[in-house]
Amino acid sequence: MRVFFLSSLLAAGALGMTLSSCAPTQAVAGVTVTPVLIKVSAATARGQNVTVQGRYLGGPSTAKVLLGADSSGVGGYALPASAIISWTDSQIVFTIPSNAPVGGSWMFVQVGQARSTGLPFSVSQ
Repeated sequence: MRVFFLSSLLAAGALGMTLSSCAPTQAVAGVTVTPVLIKVSAATARGQNVTVQGRYLGGPSTAKVLLGADSSGVGGYALPASAIISWTDSQIVFTIPSNAPVGGSWMFVQVGQARSTGLPFSVSQ
């Protein structure tokens, strides 16, 4: 009986070490999640406000909004910090600057080195 009990404890200890190595850990520095744009308010003119909804959008000190990019995210105009009204991890509200590129293009958010999925967006004069 004692041998069975002792071997059970040893097996449980080994199992516990194995399971603990599979347990979730804290976030690892340098690991990023791709930002996702879900919805943007309708096309609007320069000087008007725009609301973008998404996930993992970072914040104004770690990310930027790009307007005027092509569908693959190349190019674009980075909004100045002065255009940002509010910014949370799931919503950005900004004013379209007077010098923003006019016409149809794409919008992206870049958080660190991770570029979001894009949404078509148009700016009018």
